[in-house]
Amino acid sequence: MSVAAIGFLYAGATLSAMLAGIPIAFALGFVALAFMFFFMPGASLDTVAQNVYEEMASITLLSIPLFILKGAAIGRSKAGQDLYSAMHAWMHKIPGGLGIANVFACALFAAMAGSSPATCSAIGSAGIPEMRKRGYSPGFAAGIIAAGGTLGILLPPSITMILYAVAAEQSLGRLFLAGIGPGLLLVGLFAAWSVYRFRSEYAAAKDAYERHGTASAILAEDTYSMRQRFSTLPRVLPFVILLTGVMVALYGGYATPSETAGLGGLLALGLIAVIYGVWRPKDVTPILAATLRESTMLMLIIGMSLLYAYVMSYLHISQSAAAAIVAMQLSKWVLLVTILGLVILLGFFLPPVSIILMTAPIILPPLKAAGFDLVWFGVVMTITMEMGLIHPPVGLNIFVIKNIAPDIPLKDIIWGTLPFVILMAVAILILCLVPGIAMWLPNWLLPSTR
Repeated sequence: MSVAAIGFLYAGATLSAMLAGIPIAFALGFVALAFMFFFMPGASLDTVAQNVYEEMASITLLSIPLFILKGAAIGRSKAGQDLYSAMHAWMHKIPGGLGIANVFACALFAAMAGSSPATCSAIGSAGIPEMRKRGYSPGFAAGIIAAGGTLGILLPPSITMILYAVAAEQSLGRLFLAGIGPGLLLVGLFAAWSVYRFRSEYAAAKDAYERHGTASAILAEDTYSMRQRFSTLPRVLPFVILLTGVMVALYGGYATPSETAGLGGLLALGLIAVIYGVWRPKDVTPILAATLRESTMLMLIIGMSLLYAYVMSYLHISQSAAAAIVAMQLSKWVLLVTILGLVILLGFFLPPVSIILMTAPIILPPLKAAGFDLVWFGVVMTITMEMGLIHPPVGLNIFVIKNIAPDIPLKDIIWGTLPFVILMAVAILILCLVPGIAMWLPNWLLPSTR
């Protein structure tokens, strides 16, 4: 059987397993084992455990459960609510300041926790009820939180970037730095949309009041004294210091990514113990259980994805696919658009972890041959995968929002997120036109690794 036929059969079997509802890790593992049995030497099945272990024996991957611990510690405390309250107190005078406060709170929390679902849950549980109480439409409120939560896979420490660094064999420090500029760009775009949408809803509410005398809560104005504003800072500053300290330790060369992740996890546990009194075994046990559950699930997906990629490489599927793409002689930008379209399509069915590990052997060689910087592409690919977190049918963040605000119709949540999907596409276009937005920081701080 030809390599092309095996490749199509491999893809078809994978899609069939996914559509059958088999969990992703088991679907990938089952397909990989089946093809090892039929198309590889019999002895290969005896070395499955060894192959998976060797693929996962990476010091970089060690940082993933430690960053998950840090995120779980912060997510299980009231840090998200305190962060949201502080942002609202300082931004309430800006038109749409409540929405902007939620965007900024999501960005800061994402940078501390590194998890999109945790960010949605922590900020959304406080932000969505508050926005709805102040007259924001349910879809608008849900869209802000769902989109803001996606920043968790772009801003450091990003687990998605860690996996991309392993798959693409790129510097993790440079990837983390490259995500900061685009992350701020997205924050700015999200905030600008929040102001525009607020003005539209405010104008509609004002018109309804003038015509019918029906007053909406969105017309009310909040006031905070300087004393009230500063009173919100003591509970937030320690976490900002934690974030700053972790970044300084990493980029200052004082610690490796894994050591930084461990330091961040311990400091996060210490901070929630001191600030929120979360130190008793009954309080800490759920944090450790959540860390163990999420780490086990994620590492199982990573292990099976790596085994899947190993089989694909052994059967020369990935090499042949990459060679076929190069042979098409597509122009540089057509190649990029085609690959990003593939990533968007896969985002309908797969989480970012699987997309990276399954596609990297196929898409990275042609991109490198076309002259693209793989660190820059890692950022663009991450933003593209962010879209998958807020568009159906998978749209993980959509279902997180539905879980914390069950009374908001799913249709309203989806329509509320669509403008942010468009803004992400705009951000990608801007990065293509001005790649320095992503690359100036890593080129400035880590020039020796280029």
